[in-house]
Amino acid sequence: MAEPIFACTMKDLQQNGGRKRMTIDGKDIFILLHKGQLYAFDSFCYHAGGPLYQGDIEDTSEYSCIVCPWHKYKLTVQSGEGLYYSVNPQDLKSPPQLCSKGAKQRTHVVTRQEDRLYITFSYTVKPLGTVESDHYNGLLM
Repeated sequence: MAEPIFACTMKDLQQNGGRKRMTIDGKDIFILLHKGQLYAFDSFCYHAGGPLYQGDIEDTSEYSCIVCPWHKYKLTVQSGEGLYYSVNPQDLKSPPQLCSKGAKQRTHVVTRQEDRLYITFSYTVKPLGTVESDHYNGLLM
């Protein structure tokens, strides 16, 4: 198992509005503090390489999502799962339902030791195969 790598301090994160983008081991990632929880992602959206680190947070009744500013793709902060709303063409009176595209954005493990935050890259913890955002972070070259 890979060793966690120092990323930043909580103070650094809080001074940047709860977000901090950085390069660690050649990978461009960002850490997000949302509702008291820490999350880490590849910085660029799986769809077209948009600056996901600049995306707004949208909370649904079930999920917190980061929304890519380029094409409004929604990704859960917990797992990088792509979400979209879909209607049933046989029942157009029913409201759209939230559906999953599966894991699209690579997320990473963030651990905190006092004021220090560490990243453990998910591909070193338990390889999940590839996800689409790997293309924009040099894993699928």
